[in-house]
Amino acid sequence: MSSADGAWDRLVDRRNPNRGDARREALLQAFDELLRERSLEEINVAEISRRAGVTRSAFYFYFESKALAVMALMQDLYDAAGDANELLVKAEGDSAERIRTAITMLFDSVDTSPHTYRALLEARSSSATVRKMWDAGRADFAGVIAGMIETERAAGRASEGPDAASVAAVLLDLNDHALERHSLGSGPPREQHIDALAFIWLRTIYGAGVERRESTA
Repeated sequence: MSSADGAWDRLVDRRNPNRGDARREALLQAFDELLRERSLEEINVAEISRRAGVTRSAFYFYFESKALAVMALMQDLYDAAGDANELLVKAEGDSAERIRTAITMLFDSVDTSPHTYRALLEARSSSATVRKMWDAGRADFAGVIAGMIETERAAGRASEGPDAASVAAVLLDLNDHALERHSLGSGPPREQHIDALAFIWLRTIYGAGVERRESTA
C-alpha cells in the first residue's frame, strides 16, 4: 500500500504531507471533534482553525477545502479497504471465511468513526474533486478484485459468468451502499448485513456449490 498511500497523500494535502506535523494533526483532531457535534455543512474553516489553535491560513496551507480535509480523516478507511482487498486477492484458505473477514474489516472501520464516514458522504455529494478521487480509488480497487476473479476462474475455483470487471464494480457498489446505510443507522443489523453481503459475494464469485466443494477439499 505504500505507493497508493503516497498518491492519496498528494491528492489530499496541498503540501508534501508529514503526518507528524503538529499543526496538521491539530487541525485534523479539531475537525474530527467538530464532526462529532455537527454536520460537515454546519462547520466552517474558521471554527476548525480556532479550535486547533492555528490561523485560518494554516488550514489552507495543508488543505484546499473542508471536503479534502475529510478525505485526510478517512485515511484509516482507505487503509482498511486496501487491507480487505489484499486479503481477497491472496485467495488463500476458505473462501467464505476470507470474504466475510474482508467485509467485516470495512464495517469495523466505519464503526470506528461513523461521524467521519457521514462527512465523507456529504463531501462526496458536494465536491467534484472528492467524487473524482473516490471514483479513482474505486476503479483501482475494482481492478484488483476483477483480477482475483479472473485468476480464480482460470484455476477452476470460481464460476464462469459476466465480465469480471463488471462483477467487481457491482459488488463494490453493494459494499458502498451497505456501508452508507450502516453509517446512517438504517438497514439490517450489522451482523445480518455482513452475512448477506458475504453470501452475495461468495455465490456471485464462486457459485452455489462453493460450500460443498470446500467441505470436500
